[in-house]
Amino acid sequence: MKLVFATNNPGKLKEVQEILPNSIELLSLKDIGCDEEIEETASTLEGNAQIKANHITENYGYNCFADDTGLEVEILNGEPGVYSARYAGEPANAENNMNKLLNSLKTKENRKARFRTSICLNLNGEQFLFDGICKGNILTQKQGEKGFGYDPIFQPEGFIKSFAEMSSNEKNKISHRGLAIQELVKFLKDFK
Repeated sequence: MKLVFATNNPGKLKEVQEILPNSIELLSLKDIGCDEEIEETASTLEGNAQIKANHITENYGYNCFADDTGLEVEILNGEPGVYSARYAGEPANAENNMNKLLNSLKTKENRKARFRTSICLNLNGEQFLFDGICKGNILTQKQGEKGFGYDPIFQPEGFIKSFAEMSSNEKNKISHRGLAIQELVKFLKDFK
């Protein structure tokens, strides 16, 4: 089965390739010649995932899935949420986003947060949604060199490491995206 993953993020692409079974040939936007920026204008993660998946299916004719992920911090009423990638403004920059978040939490004791990924799959004319959630805490400083985005400041529940200190195998088993992709894979195995 050929599936397009509607992302330009090499970190996300690598994570997903490591989780999907070999029976699924994963194509990137680059592989299908899609180099336009797909605007994420929805106010929800699900909505943004749908916009991206629909764009590929409607304009390129491929079965496709897209995701949108947000980091939701409890004391900040769920911020940065759907605006996680551009939390510190344009252009999107992980360092600036982390610094802004750490600054916002400087005087806060409650550092509970969760990563949430929403996946929209367009397959053979039907649409399906999958979610993955990973609860944890925001650290007071960056730890680790691996991963991308907010990984150096997110410590999943039950672990002493940040996402950025984990191997991709460790992270994929428990992460929001890993859990959502596992739901997707389970669905695809049973899909007739």
